[in-house]
Amino acid sequence: MKVLTQRWFDTLQVETTAEVPGFNLRRVSDTVRGLSLDEKTTREDVATLLKAITGKPVDIDAIDKLDAQAAANDPLAGLLRADAILAHPVFNTHHTEHEMLRYLKRLQNKDLALDHSMISLGSCTMKLNAVSEMIPVTWPEFGDIHPFAPPDQATGYLEMIQGLTDALKAITGFDAICMQPNSGAQGEYAGLVAIRRYQAAQGQAHRNVCLIPKSAHGTNPATAQMCGLQVVVVDCDDSGNIDVADLKAKAEQHAANLSCLMLTYPSTHGVFEEAVKEICAIIHQHGGQVYMDGANLNAQVGLTSPAAIGADVSHMNLHKTFAIPHGGGGPGMGPIGLKAHLAPHAPGHIFATAHPTSPPGHLLASNRVGAEGAVSAAPFGSASILPISWMYIALLGGTGLTRATQFAILNANYVAARLKEHYPVLYAGRNGRVAHECILDIRAIKATTGIAEIDIAKRLMDYGFHAPTVSFPVAGTIMVEPTESESKAELDRFVAALISIREEIRKVERGEWPADDNPLKRAPHTQADIADTEWARPYSRQEAVFPLPWVAENKFWPSVNRIDDVYGDRNLFCACPPLEEQ
Repeated sequence: MKVLTQRWFDTLQVETTAEVPGFNLRRVSDTVRGLSLDEKTTREDVATLLKAITGKPVDIDAIDKLDAQAAANDPLAGLLRADAILAHPVFNTHHTEHEMLRYLKRLQNKDLALDHSMISLGSCTMKLNAVSEMIPVTWPEFGDIHPFAPPDQATGYLEMIQGLTDALKAITGFDAICMQPNSGAQGEYAGLVAIRRYQAAQGQAHRNVCLIPKSAHGTNPATAQMCGLQVVVVDCDDSGNIDVADLKAKAEQHAANLSCLMLTYPSTHGVFEEAVKEICAIIHQHGGQVYMDGANLNAQVGLTSPAAIGADVSHMNLHKTFAIPHGGGGPGMGPIGLKAHLAPHAPGHIFATAHPTSPPGHLLASNRVGAEGAVSAAPFGSASILPISWMYIALLGGTGLTRATQFAILNANYVAARLKEHYPVLYAGRNGRVAHECILDIRAIKATTGIAEIDIAKRLMDYGFHAPTVSFPVAGTIMVEPTESESKAELDRFVAALISIREEIRKVERGEWPADDNPLKRAPHTQADIADTEWARPYSRQEAVFPLPWVAENKFWPSVNRIDDVYGDRNLFCACPPLEEQ
């Protein structure tokens, strides 16, 4: 055996053709294999590998001594860290399981999450993630498989991915699905990349204009620019719909260089575009492709589909529509669906292999759809979380998925109808209905009282609710998406909180509370506030923390008072001990 790598951290290459039962050695060439060792590799594993590769018995204790001698004589030994590791108190304070459990519970208590009340973030679909859907993620059969494991060691995994792919094709109407993107933003990128590759293959690489309506999802312009596209903004009418006349004029103006339209449906304004098929036809008429942002797919499933509407490619936020936990910086999945002409230009992967039992020519999910370069390090992105969406779809079935969409739309319209007398609903369709979310207009309230959307968001914490989306997609508004997961009782609690807050605002309007010293401007209120011996405020402690009778039954206590959001965004700092002390 000859070791070819002179310096390594955890991966090295050796000259050998040995096959070691129970181990997968990466084939670098006919005579070279790669090994990667991590914290789960045992001394016995090392001994087994050495014996198989060298064909000689191995004394692991003797190897330990040789390793120590080699380390002492290594000219790069000075680069090794010699000081203490994991010195932060969090690693050295909790020495028993129950101490660790209590520490985690203290952290949990600071987080206003779905286990306490609904999270009404607009355009984010914070829905239920059932325990039955989550459990398979903990199984080593999914969590411990290497992304490049030989297919015959992952047949069940590949079968699950294939089943999910087939379901997504049926739901979206697309001819192919690419499972690579790790997030919705990466899905946007992958979709535009497929369009640009397709157009280049047609001798139309010069097409570089991307039309984006004002009602599109907020990440769209950034993604288009990342793909080298010139963004042209399309206006919307007073009802929040795309201005078809403006779209048509700009499509004609840029016809020679029109690459695509980035369309969100239903729009981020919370309405279904009645002219959506006409809009797609206009783009196609002028040689462009239609990319549909799938952020709001939760309002389409079972009722319509991106392909039926006229989209050529669309991403799907599995961590929104299909129940994978959303937010917090964890793994996401944003696969894209493509029509047949774009499928060959979707991201592929050099290490992609088809299911060994697949019929000839069968396309397994993403890894055989495209062959023009990957957008993710692994063939199937964050594949270990795919069982969540597989379970969600399998448990609901077609009828259940359709009902979920219907209830998402019903719940949003219920909230809008209950609140419209207190907060104007900014946009609605021809029949006065919204899609799966609604935008509440706070601008008039702010103009007369100084109470802004951020004050209402902070005050909701005192009522035990997470804030909705603030100032997006329209400044001075609040966007609410209740999802299908919430019961009428929970919706009624949320509505009651917002109505109560509106009554508090009216006290400011009537001059009963000062404009700069009232529960909204001082929200949120902590336990320390209430325990303070001094209380020189124009409202009572009861009004501050128990504004409605039921709040006391399940009180959420914010950990800190209001922070200066803008200052925090512009002045980043770390609350941890300095690095030199760790």
